[in-house]
Amino acid sequence: MTSSALALAIAKLTLTKKAGDVVIMDLRDLTSMADFFVVCSADTDIQIRAIADAAYEGMAKKGIAAWHRESGSPNWVLLDYVDVVLHIFQKNTRTFYSLERLWGDAKIRRIGDAGAIGTPRRVRRARGRGQLEKKNARA
Repeated sequence: MTSSALALAIAKLTLTKKAGDVVIMDLRDLTSMADFFVVCSADTDIQIRAIADAAYEGMAKKGIAAWHRESGSPNWVLLDYVDVVLHIFQKNTRTFYSLERLWGDAKIRRIGDAGAIGTPRRVRRARGRGQLEKKNARA
């Protein structure tokens, strides 16, 4: 599995536990530490653990084990898959660490239920023409 496919698979697994503001940060041109960061938010420490467990178990079912799991406090969890690192934060903690600003040169892709911002989320009939019209959802 490529690192970009791994990042997307992990991001989608976070959504199964209602992770908020899920982003994939492309770090390949910026550092050799990792190819991608997946960053998401949770409302409570219980939700943080649920998201981490869903990602950990979901990737294990695909035969991909995390190299390292870390939690310095109930406010965040990190799962390291070597090329992809998942960061799960409570909202205030995410603002404090501000990874998106720290890695401001990274290409950032926002992930939602439909896959990514800009991906059509719903299709409806255009009035009077009988054609399909795609509407882009913005988060």
